[in-house]
Amino acid sequence: MRKLSKPASVYLAIMFVILYAPIAYLIFYSFNSGGTMSSFDSFTLEHYAAVFEDTRLIVILLNTVLIALLSGLIATVIGTLGAIGIVMMRSTRMRSVLLSLNNVLIVSPDVIIGASFLILFTMLGVKLGFASVLVSHVAFCIPIVVLMVLPKLLEMDETYIDAAYDLGASKRDVLTRVILPYIQPGIFAGFFLALTYSLDDFAVTFFVTGNGFSTLSVEIYSMARTGITLTVNAISGIVFVITLLVVFGYYFFLNRAKTAAAEVHQ
Repeated sequence: MRKLSKPASVYLAIMFVILYAPIAYLIFYSFNSGGTMSSFDSFTLEHYAAVFEDTRLIVILLNTVLIALLSGLIATVIGTLGAIGIVMMRSTRMRSVLLSLNNVLIVSPDVIIGASFLILFTMLGVKLGFASVLVSHVAFCIPIVVLMVLPKLLEMDETYIDAAYDLGASKRDVLTRVILPYIQPGIFAGFFLALTYSLDDFAVTFFVTGNGFSTLSVEIYSMARTGITLTVNAISGIVFVITLLVVFGYYFFLNRAKTAAAEVHQ
């Protein structure tokens, strides 16, 4: 791997400081006993204890994680099958149309997507809550999964599939024993990226959540409007740690998948 030049290293260091300094500042003051972010009095865990003593916040945290896991899993299944279907299409024009439609959902503002789902659910008479949030999260996560899986499919040598058919494999065998193992890194990448997007989404969730259901992003926004307290810092710190665990989990599974793929090719 080529070593970065000194100016490039300095530039990267500055960028990381700019990105992570506010987060570090927020988490640092979540341990402040003074109750403000103007001066640090002494170390305390009372704000984290307040979070875990608040049953409503715990339920909201569990709701957020559950929505992220379910939407990530469902979007990964649909997105993976969708990517395979797009690649298998013989019509180049139709393939381009579907890819364009997929990309439009990614670049569309979240506010438009959220408002569109709100109008749709209102027209259908769907009660806003867990189901509406889950469907919305699945919808905006599917294009992400498709984009993560497509590169692995496109780089796959078609002779693997031809060889499997020559050996008497059925279409199901080709899918489960040839295609899916090969694109496994892309599937994991899509799942963890969808999981991350779902965890930190606010705009879409804000439109489609109901009075009896909320996620952490919406709850933190509501709490911040009434005045910043260090409980908000504590919740934000917990969300940041969860996100870090998701990222580390992604790299762990990605490395395992690469190792397994290398062993198969040897």
